[in-house]
Amino acid sequence: MAMLGAINPVLMAGLNGDDSWRLKDYVARGGYEQLKRILQTGMTQEDVIGEVKKSVLRGRGGAGFPTGLKWSFMPRSFPGDKYVVCNTDEGEPGTFKDRDIMRYNPHAVIEGMIIAGFAMGANRGYNYVHGEIWEIYKRFEEALDEARAAGLLGQNILGTQFSFELFAHHGYGAYICGEETALLESIEGKKGQPRFKPPFPASFGLYGRPTTINNTETFASIPFILKMGGEEFLNLGKPNNGGTKLFSVSGHVNRPGNYEIPLGTPFSTLLEMCGGMRGGRKLKAVIPGGSSAPVMPADVIMDCTMDYDSISKGGSMLGSGAVIVMDETVCMVKALERLSFFYHEESCGQCTPCREGTAWMYKVVHRIENGQGKPEDLDLLNSVLGNIAGRTICALGDAAAFPVQSFLKHFGSEFEYHIEHKTCLVPKDVQWAGSGFHKIPA
Repeated sequence: MAMLGAINPVLMAGLNGDDSWRLKDYVARGGYEQLKRILQTGMTQEDVIGEVKKSVLRGRGGAGFPTGLKWSFMPRSFPGDKYVVCNTDEGEPGTFKDRDIMRYNPHAVIEGMIIAGFAMGANRGYNYVHGEIWEIYKRFEEALDEARAAGLLGQNILGTQFSFELFAHHGYGAYICGEETALLESIEGKKGQPRFKPPFPASFGLYGRPTTINNTETFASIPFILKMGGEEFLNLGKPNNGGTKLFSVSGHVNRPGNYEIPLGTPFSTLLEMCGGMRGGRKLKAVIPGGSSAPVMPADVIMDCTMDYDSISKGGSMLGSGAVIVMDETVCMVKALERLSFFYHEESCGQCTPCREGTAWMYKVVHRIENGQGKPEDLDLLNSVLGNIAGRTICALGDAAAFPVQSFLKHFGSEFEYHIEHKTCLVPKDVQWAGSGFHKIPA
């Protein structure tokens, strides 16, 4: 599978061809053995949650919250329906790992969700799939059918007293539905807009019932954690950063794709795995965790290892693990214009600071890029982003503000040059073309 490069892969180990997603292939690789062990050997909910805690598996969707701790918040003795929800609404620009897990290893997600249901006393689950990956949604539905036919889903799984049903839910491509409470609203048939918190989903989630939401890669990791043991999984990475992680590398590298590496791997090693910089050009900047993460200059990222703590110390976030690599031909003003346009378009409009502020940020960056900038625009941008960050119901406002803040911090000289000279600092004859979006919001 050419898309994958790895150092001792775990989630993507043994995938060899177009049939790797089938139940028979997953079983041949040891699939569903951990579910059988749990149900047939008397493992308790505490046993399972304890192993997940030992692994220090941090949520792979962006926030990096410890998974075992999150599972322990679920009121397991609460009577009635409880839900486990998988967030496969992979809408973060630069991120494409979850769709490949679903494409090549969907049964790992299914087994992980069933085990999570057992551990938290939940009897139903939903996988919310991004609206623009329809073929992968259909593949997951086929995988669910295979699991049901084999007695691995539904009533009295494997002849035990444990029952768990799992459904796929198809979204419609709204970025905001990647936020966990907006995702719940969408499953319920409502407009996908974030809820106020508290109450948190663990106490009042889907249909008002206790609910735990985790990312696709998080659930897919669970069978492998139980197979090798939590401590061994932790030792694949580094303290407080357990296991391997999939990184979606795009941009100016020779071999873009998904790479599964141990957390704590130097960025320079990941860049080498990707074949280095395309055309032999110099590295200029990297967005390490999807477009909402602050950009990092080359000299900073080259001193970092790919894990939550090192990237945070470098001034950014590991986020979803989407590594966007930019070389010396990139005009940072044009790049920020494109990012600002995205967040303006994707704001759900519920919060005034985000609804109005994202439009203002795009307008200002757009006019700087197009030779109409004024010296006071830089102060205006800082003022607007300061009135968005931390003032919205969900994190989309922060996601829109962080790129602007970091681009101005690290590459402010390019913005100043645009304003003074009405043109780009990067010569037009070598400049990366990118995608031009010149629509001004009304």
